[in-house]
Amino acid sequence: MMWEGLALGFFSFGIIGFGFYWVIRLERFGGYLWWPYPMAIGILMIIVTLFLPDAGWSALLGITGGSFIWGATELKEQAVRAELGWFPFNPDKKDPPGVNWIKRIKAPHL
Repeated sequence: MMWEGLALGFFSFGIIGFGFYWVIRLERFGGYLWWPYPMAIGILMIIVTLFLPDAGWSALLGITGGSFIWGATELKEQAVRAELGWFPFNPDKKDPPGVNWIKRIKAPHL
């Protein structure tokens, strides 16, 4: 019997659930301007998947990288939800390193 497909399914479910959690927390305490950092982490993870010899580990890392990229695009929408009152709003957010550079770039969204 092959259990890898079932394991990948459960892992995908877990990492997507964790993605919802970290997007909410990062936007609440840092704001949506942190989006380039999870985007870079996700892209780096996906690039690393190209060089892994095992398809299972490559799939796990690719799923995680895709979740990070999705989360980076979701931070702006989460900021809007917080301003609408759907989630707790924190006015004392920490600016990321390079905030002046980040403000020049439009935040991505899907």
